Amino acid sequence: MSGVSTKPTRYEIVVKDRLSTRFSEAFPGVELETRPGQTVLKGEFTDQSQLHGLLDRLQDFGIELVSVNALD
Repeated sequence: MSGVSTKPTRYEIVVKDRLSTRFSEAFPGVELETRPGQTVLKGEFTDQSQLHGLLDRLQDFGIELVSVNALD
């Protein structure tokens, strides 16, 4: 639709294990927060394809996904 803008959605993506800070460079615009046995990635995504792109990159690195949650 012309003239309709969609607001980016903020997501929290939880992965197994603690990712080192070098992964922050692999995911620009995404905040990394380490927790015991997990890492939380938070960021805004303009559409589902952008979110799926990040999830694909996690899979490429062999990182196990725990959960994906939209934040409001």
